[in-house]
Amino acid sequence: MDSRRDFLKISGALAIGSLLAPTNLWAFAKKPIGLQLYSLRKDMGENPKETLQKVANMGYKHLETASYRDGKVYGMDPLEFKSYVENLGMKLQSAHVGGPQYDANKQAEIMEFWKKAVDDHKAMGAKYIIKPSMPIPKTLQELQVWCDYYNAVGKVAKDGGLLFGFHNHAREFETIEGKIMMDYMIENTDPKLVCFELDVYWSQKGGHPAVDYLKKHAGRFPVLHIKDEEEIGASGTIDFKPIFEAAYKQGMKDFYVEVERYNFEPVESVHKSFDYLNNASYVK
Repeated sequence: MDSRRDFLKISGALAIGSLLAPTNLWAFAKKPIGLQLYSLRKDMGENPKETLQKVANMGYKHLETASYRDGKVYGMDPLEFKSYVENLGMKLQSAHVGGPQYDANKQAEIMEFWKKAVDDHKAMGAKYIIKPSMPIPKTLQELQVWCDYYNAVGKVAKDGGLLFGFHNHAREFETIEGKIMMDYMIENTDPKLVCFELDVYWSQKGGHPAVDYLKKHAGRFPVLHIKDEEEIGASGTIDFKPIFEAAYKQGMKDFYVEVERYNFEPVESVHKSFDYLNNASYVK
């Protein structure tokens, strides 16, 4: 069965049951499937608590946030957010935190930001704090400055009990002075201080299929973004089975669904993505 047919079969078979008992579905889900809440960015912006309830109803167990501003997460104090999601049967594991851009003249101020961010997310029970993007340097010398910055942030995170990481898009697979940017970053950051959250969709778009990259840099990807063109499994262009097998083999601990484009309303697309993975035999 190809991926598209698999997606349609799973979505159709579960549609009736999901509608009949949505408030209890999360209690029966056994797989620790995570969700990057950017997938529901509009809903989270308008009514975060109601949206989180819907996410719990779908069956998601783990969360990765994308909202940290002025010491709050989706407008809530860190401990309020932690209490709310845990009462729903979920757990915050990871957070995308943009943070300040590197500035040699503001190092003390920048590191204070990261220390506060680490402390807040540690208090919420997170394991990872992930930088979601960065400017693309023009030279390897400029890129090395960023690698040194990430090592420094990684030291702050490690001292605070978290693991700092970087999340890729397709552009990090472009070359700078003949060197693939992503390779350079992996090779020039301390593996004890910096991990990488491989986005499998953007890796493929960047010309480097996730399986190849997971093998090439085994051990650097404790966490992944599972993404497709729209809902997980909908495009039929990404074979998730070998990705999960390679990811587990090299040491993946956690993963998060991210949906950026939709065939349906965002909540339904996110729900279909959960159903697809929850019924995939290769997802542990």
